[in-house]
Amino acid sequence: MAEIWTMGDLLCEIMREREDVPLHCTDLFRGPFPSGSPGIFISTVARLGHSAGVIGGVGKDDFGKVILDRLKKDGVDCTYVKENGGISTGVAFVTYFSDGDRKFLFHMGNSAAVHIEKPDKKALEGAKYFHIMGCSLTAARQFGKDIVEVMHLMKEAGAKISFDPNLRLELIQEKEELNIIHEVFREANIFMPGREELLLLSGKENVEDAVEECFCNPALELLVLKRGSKGSAIYSRDGSVVNMGVYPVESVDATGAGDSYDGAFISALAEGKTLKEAAKMGAAAGALNAMAFGPMEGNISRQTVEEMIALNEK
Repeated sequence: MAEIWTMGDLLCEIMREREDVPLHCTDLFRGPFPSGSPGIFISTVARLGHSAGVIGGVGKDDFGKVILDRLKKDGVDCTYVKENGGISTGVAFVTYFSDGDRKFLFHMGNSAAVHIEKPDKKALEGAKYFHIMGCSLTAARQFGKDIVEVMHLMKEAGAKISFDPNLRLELIQEKEELNIIHEVFREANIFMPGREELLLLSGKENVEDAVEECFCNPALELLVLKRGSKGSAIYSRDGSVVNMGVYPVESVDATGAGDSYDGAFISALAEGKTLKEAAKMGAAAGALNAMAFGPMEGNISRQTVEEMIALNEK
C-alpha cells in the first residue's frame, strides 16, 4: 500500500503560448498537459522513489488518458482514480503576465475531477502522509466534504496530514468553502502556506503573529512558509526556524513549482531527513520543475535532485 497519498482535482491544463494574452482574446494555446496540484505533488513523490497513491477522477476521454498515462508512467498508484463515463475530464485554461500574475479559467465543478470513489480502510494501511490542497477543497462543495472525510480516515490510520492552502480565489464562492479550509487547517500536522494565505487563515497582520497563532492548533508540528523567490522558512513548535533560499535556474514556467516543493519536502520527511535536508530537496524539485514548460514536465528524479543540491553546495 502507498505510504504517501493525496486526494483532489486531476486536470488537463491548456496554457497560453506566450505572456500577456488575456483569456478573452483569440490566440494560441499549448497542451493538453497533465496537471492539477495533487497530480503534480504525487508525481514528484513517485519520481523520488516513494510509494505514492492518488484519489481522484477523470473522464473516459483523451484528456483523462493524458493524466492517467503520465501518473502511471511515474509510478503512482491510480487504483482510486475513478474513470467516469459520460463526464468530461476537468480542464484549466491559464494565461501568464509579464509581472508574474496568472489567471485561470476552470472547467471543473461539473467535471469528472470531482466525482470519486473513496478508498476502504484496508487501502490506507501503511499510510504515513496524506497531502491536501486548498484548491481541491473548493473545487465543489461535496468534493471538499469527501476530502475531509478521507482526511479523518487517514488520521485514524496513523497518517500525518500535510496541507498546502494553495487558494484559488476564482474557486471560492461561499463562506462554507472557507469553513472547510479552516477545518483542514486545524487538523494539519504540517502546514505549507504562502505569506498571504498564512495571514488570511490566521487572521493576523504580520508573519510573526500569524506563526504564533497557527501553533495554537495542537496538531501542528511544522509550518513551512513558502516565500517565492526568497525561498522558504520552516518553523517548528519549539520555536526554531530553518531558512532555505532558492536554487538559481532559468525559469521557463513556474507552474507547479510549489507543488513539487511540497512533494519533495514530504518525501524527505518520510525518509527521516532533517528539516534542512527536506528544505533542500524541496528547493531542488521546485527549481527543476520551473526549468520546463508545463505543470509537471520538469526533469525531477532522485538523481537530478541530488545533483542540483550538490551543484549549489560547491
